[in-house]
Amino acid sequence: MGELTGRTALVTGAGRGIGRAVARGLARDGALVAVHYHRNETAARETLELIAEDGGQAFGVRSELGVPGDAEALYARLEDTLADRGAGPDLDILVNNAGVSGPGRVQDVTPELFDRLFAVNTRSPFFLVQRGLKNLRDGGRIINISSAVTRIAYPESVAYAMAKGALNTFTLALAKELGPRRITVNAVSPGFIETDMNARKRTTPEAAAQLAALSAFNRIGHPADIADIVVFLASDRSRWITGQCIDASGGSRL
Repeated sequence: MGELTGRTALVTGAGRGIGRAVARGLARDGALVAVHYHRNETAARETLELIAEDGGQAFGVRSELGVPGDAEALYARLEDTLADRGAGPDLDILVNNAGVSGPGRVQDVTPELFDRLFAVNTRSPFFLVQRGLKNLRDGGRIINISSAVTRIAYPESVAYAMAKGALNTFTLALAKELGPRRITVNAVSPGFIETDMNARKRTTPEAAAQLAALSAFNRIGHPADIADIVVFLASDRSRWITGQCIDASGGSRL
């Protein structure tokens, strides 16, 4: 019996990378995990297979984010799948992990890129929370995956940094709003992690070494480094932590 047994979690963007590691971690601790994905069904199936090998329970939910009506569509599929499993629509843990990146200095960012980054990284989590509040049980957990670029100047991707900064502000305000319901709201801010999103930045050993050198530990982070923090924030042990943006960059650029 894991600490999260009897609880239901939704992890967006859980087909790969940090989302996959988070979904596995929550499932290992006993949660029933909804593995959200959009295009890559093969990756989502791999996540589900890994969870099953770990002895956990999970199911896939396919839905596009960053488009009109995305929150309603996702929750409709989630509720239908839970009903098919004989479960109610209640949710205990929401992890807003899905995100997109896009390089561009201020002079290079197009309106289309700007809108896309904010649609997926900021607007989508906002309305997933808004729509999910009727599903989320009192005492639940909301965990937003932010980025260390909200602390460290990163002009190479200014619009992405702005979108994640807005997510941190949302975290703070939401924690105050939901405190009376004993729902904690926190953000986790990774640095460079070994994921597909960052693959283009470590195409050579020299580039990978430069990224590793940013951390006080002289290595690039692993998805499990972030997942372990998220699982803690999802547990009862984190009950007195809310409204926080937790730096999980391995001490990058201290």
